[in-house]
Amino acid sequence: MIESGFPGSIVYSRGGVPPAMVMAKTNPLQFLQQVRQETNKVTWPTRRDTLITTAMVFVFVLVSSLFFLAADQIIAWGIGLVLGLGR
Repeated sequence: MIESGFPGSIVYSRGGVPPAMVMAKTNPLQFLQQVRQETNKVTWPTRRDTLITTAMVFVFVLVSSLFFLAADQIIAWGIGLVLGLGR
């Protein structure tokens, strides 16, 4: 990184890429070790949490599908009434 003559302006020497954006080169073994270390830091949900969340998703899908079914039927009835197709 080279500072230019203007205050606060910076000229990057690696093809316009900021130094923080340049990836460090690691071998595949180091990469896999780093991945394993990072996955050990994750707080994974319990089986109970997963089941509750899955059940909530199914309930919301059922409720929303019933809502959109009702909305579709009401809109179809209204369009049929306006266009005179409901005779």
